[in-house]
Amino acid sequence: MTATTYSEVWNLDVFFKGGSESAELQEHLVQTEELIKHFEAKVNNWTPINSLEDGKYLQELLADLEKSAKKLIQAGAFAGCLLAQKTEDKKAYMLDAKITSLNAIFQSALGSLDNLLTSINDVVWQQLVAAEPLNELAFVLTESREKAKEKLSKEEEALISSLEVDGYHSWGQLYDLIVSKIKVSFTENGEEKLLSIGQAFNKFSSPDREMRSSVFKNWEKSWEEQADFLAKTLNHLSGFRLNVYKKRGWEDVLKEPLSINRMKKETLDTMWAVISENKQKLVQYLERKAKLLGLEKISWFDLEAPYGKSETKVSYQEGAEFIERNFALFGEKMASFAKNAFEEQWIEAEDRPGKAPGGFCTGFPESEQSRIFMTYSGTPSNVSTLAHELGHAFHSYVMRDIPFLNCNYAMNVAETASTFAEMIVADASVKSAKDEEEKLVLLDDKIQRTVALLMNIHARFLFETRFYQERKHGTVSVEKLNELMLEAQKEAYCGALEEYHPLFWASKLHFFITGVPFYNFPYTFGYLFSLGIYAEALEEGKGYEEKYIALLRDTASMTVEELAQKHLQVDLTQKDFWEKAVHICLDDIDEFLELTANK
Repeated sequence: MTATTYSEVWNLDVFFKGGSESAELQEHLVQTEELIKHFEAKVNNWTPINSLEDGKYLQELLADLEKSAKKLIQAGAFAGCLLAQKTEDKKAYMLDAKITSLNAIFQSALGSLDNLLTSINDVVWQQLVAAEPLNELAFVLTESREKAKEKLSKEEEALISSLEVDGYHSWGQLYDLIVSKIKVSFTENGEEKLLSIGQAFNKFSSPDREMRSSVFKNWEKSWEEQADFLAKTLNHLSGFRLNVYKKRGWEDVLKEPLSINRMKKETLDTMWAVISENKQKLVQYLERKAKLLGLEKISWFDLEAPYGKSETKVSYQEGAEFIERNFALFGEKMASFAKNAFEEQWIEAEDRPGKAPGGFCTGFPESEQSRIFMTYSGTPSNVSTLAHELGHAFHSYVMRDIPFLNCNYAMNVAETASTFAEMIVADASVKSAKDEEEKLVLLDDKIQRTVALLMNIHARFLFETRFYQERKHGTVSVEKLNELMLEAQKEAYCGALEEYHPLFWASKLHFFITGVPFYNFPYTFGYLFSLGIYAEALEEGKGYEEKYIALLRDTASMTVEELAQKHLQVDLTQKDFWEKAVHICLDDIDEFLELTANK
């Protein structure tokens, strides 16, 4: 038992004292703007001469790029934390808008730099990236150069970046503002309460079906009341994106998300094909779950319902210590890192009104720290979420001494690191169960995540793919959005549910994120890819931590296909790997079905 009692509230003062009123932050933003403008001017003053001399100036530019980016990310992470901890912090919204404006200038300068790289001929380019010190950045620099060739002119891309502030990112910010105002009615002990979205969402893991059903009814009503505004927001956000694609000559809406995730379409198609071929076992689980709940079919609001009548509660302190102990069984570095994160108050977990829904991990590169946000209410699922976010933070931690440009890993491998950490804890929970009933509770919680990643995420992917096809022909109405979502959910869940969530397009933040399109399939990739890594870790034991860290350190400097080949010796475009990964998680369902056969 640790001697330290862990705080459930994070420490942000270590970055900038005073929150959204911080004078330190204002000074930081002044410095950031100066650095960005200096970088912009330096880019605009460069005309490559197609010789090895270009390498010297490029090195200077990259040093300035790193300074600017670190300051910008530091400020953005802080503003994001402020908005998450208190959704009605109006000054934080203003800070976020300011940072978005600075980011637009920075992104425009980056685009100009990438465009300049294309003017260097191939022979000189190969010589430049083969020589020190640029050789260790060869992959990411060449990637940027190749992407620039597929974009518009320097001036046109700069104009797009400028217009994004008020014509694109602002729509994502509007979504956040709308959601911050939404409250869900809830009656408890005869008293009517108004819950924040985050608090209401936590009720879906209650063992009381009447409570879940009641909250869901009011949940749907709350989102429906804002549906017109949210539909307009989604339409304009996606319309801007599609117009940019059209100007660049990009027909496939998956071109950008696949490129961002350094992933072949062949890999994505193979992954979904294998999942679709193996969904019957998931359907059997959902049918058994319905039977155990005394239902013909379960509904959307039953998907996170715990097995059994008793509600297992795990205090934050107990959850933290459980994570530390089980990380230690895998490796000392991960365990030591987690302990430090708890002790140094890197985590905001308190269950209170006014917080944003969901959870995330964000990095502060200048401080070489991360911050984790969630709402902890004591469920086994909360413990897994906490481990998941610590996995993200550990990923950043092990890359802290790598060149900055080689640290920009994509979402799919980010989700690999987080899911791997989550798997360690979820597996340990099941194995440490004191009896069969507790084992079933924990096994069920683990399977719920499998269902979410193989069915819920699939529904999101199907919806978003079809939505963009519809959006190419004009504005999509609320009714059509509901129809598309309902259709996607029925297909993804193989018709196994009685009641669905047609307004999920509105309630899911991920559809409104402007930084990354298709904020869905990388989760499933990360989950299944992590299972392959986890299987190897179990075979090799505690000594595997160093190999795992080596894999994480490579995540931003090669494609995922190259990463899998180098560290796992597998071909991700073929079904073999995905079938093995899917069957690993289906083993949990087999065990659950066996243990509940006579119940």
